[in-house]
Amino acid sequence: MNWTTISNTPKPDEPAPNPADALPFSWEAARAELEGLPGGGLNIAHEAVDRQVRAGRGEAVALRWLGKNGERREFSYAELARLSNRFANGLNRLGIQRGDRVCALVGRIPELYIAALGTLKAGAVFCPLFSAFGPEPVRVRLVKSRARVLVTTALLHERKVRAQRGDLPDLEHVLLTDGRGAEPGVRSFHALLDAESDRFVIPFTDPEDWALLHFTSGTTGSPKGAIHVHDAVVAHRLTGRRVFELRPGDVYWCTADPGWVTGVSYGIVAPLANGATLVVDEAEFDANRWYAILERERVNVWYTAPTAIRMLMKAGTDLVRSHDLSALRFAASVGEPLHPEGVVWGRETLGQPFHDTWWQTETGAIMIANTRDRVIRPGSMGLPLPGIEAAIVRRRTADGVDLLGPGEEGELALRVGWPSLFRGYLDDAERYRQCFAAGWYLTGDLATRDADGYYWFLGRADDVIKTAGHLIGPFEVESVLLEHPAVAEAGMIGKPDAFAGQIIKAFVTLKPGHAPSDALRKELIGFARTRLGPAVAPRELEFVANLPKTRSGKIMRRLLRARELGLPLGDLSALETDEA
Repeated sequence: MNWTTISNTPKPDEPAPNPADALPFSWEAARAELEGLPGGGLNIAHEAVDRQVRAGRGEAVALRWLGKNGERREFSYAELARLSNRFANGLNRLGIQRGDRVCALVGRIPELYIAALGTLKAGAVFCPLFSAFGPEPVRVRLVKSRARVLVTTALLHERKVRAQRGDLPDLEHVLLTDGRGAEPGVRSFHALLDAESDRFVIPFTDPEDWALLHFTSGTTGSPKGAIHVHDAVVAHRLTGRRVFELRPGDVYWCTADPGWVTGVSYGIVAPLANGATLVVDEAEFDANRWYAILERERVNVWYTAPTAIRMLMKAGTDLVRSHDLSALRFAASVGEPLHPEGVVWGRETLGQPFHDTWWQTETGAIMIANTRDRVIRPGSMGLPLPGIEAAIVRRRTADGVDLLGPGEEGELALRVGWPSLFRGYLDDAERYRQCFAAGWYLTGDLATRDADGYYWFLGRADDVIKTAGHLIGPFEVESVLLEHPAVAEAGMIGKPDAFAGQIIKAFVTLKPGHAPSDALRKELIGFARTRLGPAVAPRELEFVANLPKTRSGKIMRRLLRARELGLPLGDLSALETDEA
């Protein structure tokens, strides 16, 4: 395969580019494209649904929900506006005020989207939680957020919340999406909606008012609550258009779990703010089901994760070729770096390369991406989007940084000034302050920039290792191992070594038809040495059934490291689990 570059070839029936996208960029101009509220206010939910109704798209399908048992339901923009109005009225009746937190502990069900939009309309703060969290991570986040309302299912309430109510003094109301509630403070979500008017006037919300609270797990410490404001919708809408080229009427599918930031920024706000039809699948990953959805729903734009791409690759090419995916014009990836093999596989198998995108919970929206108007360099994060100034830096003092040149390795930094930048960590001002220096947001990701401005991810600062004087990021090593036809997934850690300081150890899962053996271990190490050289290639390699991953698909290398070295496992709340 030629992994040097991949060109994007548009299809004959694709929509013409928006002329406004070719104009000189400014955040002020992007903000002016929004309708806003009287008096200079701004509200995410208004821009996502109410504005679409006012623009004459009320009868267009906003949300197409596919139940795991074959159910199917469509919500028009007008219906979604009415239902979210009812929820906002219900919150008012419950005494919820501006800035109060409303948490949702549910999977991909319609009530999640109604609750999110209604909460934002009411001026409260929406906080999604992973439905796969165990009782303790749920308790920690409800306590930290001081949530007054929780939207959840009867089963999740019974398993993860009910026994802990005594430890949740701020939680006044639990709304069950599929039950009536038989105890104080627990009631039916739908009964609340049915009792309310579908007319609601959004109160003034300032662009800087809190809107979203996303918890992101630390390496060892407790989870951090990243605060985002209503002004973030400026970046959500713009990046949805600039990166995905979303237009009204597009059919869009984001596979992210709604408990993760992508499931809100690009699973709710960006597609709706651009007038698209959002496909929501309640079921978990199944390759045949996913291909059937792409075909049957005529999906135009698809946003998924590298883990899912690797699982699709593992399922083989015969399955995908039995489906008509001709409607798909853009496929993109998020969550962790996309290995070059995945980019090329998309082009050769789907007819569309996967376009890697980079951003964080803290950035709130896509910052660096491979867009369709630029040549893709497989393995690269891509180029900064308009309005985003990126650099590779070395922190010099607590308040200063040194800017590094092309080819130099350092920390990826972003010049402060875009609207979706988080405004703080909840109750942790010092932790927030440490993220900034000299007007730059320091991401904690190590990267390089080539001479043409493309950025290349090396790893998180605590993932990168130094061996025999070489600084090595996991992405390069794992990408090479994935080129081998037997390897399905790979993870890399640094292991202490008296001579080299650290050596590289790789953990590998195999594709069907391949079995672990000493011969295959030696073959894979030799394969990596040939491509990477002996200084960079793994010295040790272990076969495993599965790699530990977060629910968002990121390999938890620090967990591999902890298990290997007998260290404390730290925060496991985001660990992928099969718990219902």
